[in-house]
Amino acid sequence: MADNIARVFADAIATDPTRPLLTWYDDATGDRTELSGATLANWVAKTANLLVDEVGLAPGTPAGVLLPPHWQTAAVLLGCWSAKLSVVDTPGDVGVLFAAVGQFDEAQSWSADERYALGLAPLAAPLRQVPPGFADYVVEVRGHGDHFTAQSGPGPTDAHLLSRADARATELGIEPGARILVDATRYPDPVDWLLAPLTRAATVVLNANLDPTKVASRQATEKVTQTLQ
Repeated sequence: MADNIARVFADAIATDPTRPLLTWYDDATGDRTELSGATLANWVAKTANLLVDEVGLAPGTPAGVLLPPHWQTAAVLLGCWSAKLSVVDTPGDVGVLFAAVGQFDEAQSWSADERYALGLAPLAAPLRQVPPGFADYVVEVRGHGDHFTAQSGPGPTDAHLLSRADARATELGIEPGARILVDATRYPDPVDWLLAPLTRAATVVLNANLDPTKVASRQATEKVTQTLQ
């Protein structure tokens, strides 16, 4: 089994970078965003370049991520792992912190050199008002390059995370190349909705506030082969 998240991601999109890799729905807002493997890779590269070139973080630096399941969360996490950072979920001293609107109070428990706020708005719209002490992630990340060359070898947590992801993919019955509809409320752990599918080169329809009456039509529209709800 691979022990390098950046490599697992690259392998998952290598066969056809143009196919939809991650499709986001929020049934409470009507938002839908579809990202091909190539598009998500661009966001991941921009994030990694932001972390390395602008923030100047070295491999192994802890990064705090206070974000719900979302396509931008996928870009942030994969960007952190591509830069070989150690993503942590326990408040403490970190080199960088990413926090969603609604979690700014929680963010005060973290000591971070750099802080980025995410509004998670449709079309990656910027925040109308950026909270003091934060920069707007979608504004800051856009100016960085679309390509990032990760250092060779795994990050400090890659082997552990990929071992968990491989086990979860087996437990959830994720088939290679599957198209999976995931209820974001029931499966908030990125090991389940992001890494486990990637280990099987599967694609994901990630659905927040899933409306049960829309499941059948969504399965048909998105050509879903498996549903986690």
